[in-house]
Amino acid sequence: MTPLLFSLPKDHALFTPLCKGLPAVEGELEFRRFPDGESYLRVCSSIEPGQPVIILADLSRPDARFLPLYFLCDTLKELGAGQVGLLAPYLCYMRQDTRFHPGEAITSHSFAHLLSHRFDWLLTVDPHLHRYHALSDIYTIPATTVHATPLLADWLRARREPLLLVGPDAESKQWVSTLAQASGHPFVVGSKQRRGDRDVHIRLPDLSGYHRHIAIMVDDVISSGQTLLRCAQSLTDAGIERIEAAAIHGLFADRIEDQLQNAGVQRLVTTNSVPHPSNGLDLTPLLLEPLRQLARLADNRPPNPDNQAGADI
Repeated sequence: MTPLLFSLPKDHALFTPLCKGLPAVEGELEFRRFPDGESYLRVCSSIEPGQPVIILADLSRPDARFLPLYFLCDTLKELGAGQVGLLAPYLCYMRQDTRFHPGEAITSHSFAHLLSHRFDWLLTVDPHLHRYHALSDIYTIPATTVHATPLLADWLRARREPLLLVGPDAESKQWVSTLAQASGHPFVVGSKQRRGDRDVHIRLPDLSGYHRHIAIMVDDVISSGQTLLRCAQSLTDAGIERIEAAAIHGLFADRIEDQLQNAGVQRLVTTNSVPHPSNGLDLTPLLLEPLRQLARLADNRPPNPDNQAGADI
């Protein structure tokens, strides 16, 4: 049975190419907000009994987007859909993976609980796994991770200029070294001292041998962007004249991209996991086969009664 694919928001850059590539039927939605801020949602597509459904969701601003997503999943199951899977290219609420201070909410646990009790499977791209070994540590539904490193490596290999890959901190070392080996470019890693969400200091090793290189700062996520901003300033102080930045997920809080450009970053490149003008790397080819496999499994598997609309959370 051909799956239905819905998108929240409707204009997500991955929606149309995924529908064509799978193939899937484009799900039609009506969504708006009432004057008091509550959500109105209507499924306009016909759903065959037991039909597998995929929801593509941009969770880069999750607090405003989670309730409509939750309502959509419930409504689809009430209307007779079979397995309802979630494609969240950027998976939010992964960074608070421990209690750093007494009384803090471990929001990664709570959010995983909410999704696991509503959806039947999850597909995401390079989630922030720091203290977790795998998504299965906190998600109780089948959770598949796609890695975008090959996509970035292909883009870097195609560059003919001398490049220096720069990991801003120790957490990025393993990822940057793998990317450097795959693309054939040298790399360095900085050390970071974080005093707060927006108070970061970056120290880089000696760069005197790389003044003719284009420095490309690479990270998995650009969120507040303070780490890359300080890294760019350190690169400039070290005499590097051409600086770029590349990331899998570009959240760009508080218009940080403007500050990065003012700090000398001449180019920003991200995947289309989160819609943004910097999107230059298309995840579609990496997502198609995992989605086909998950949809086939869902088509041959009865719905999980624990995940039906109305189940307790």
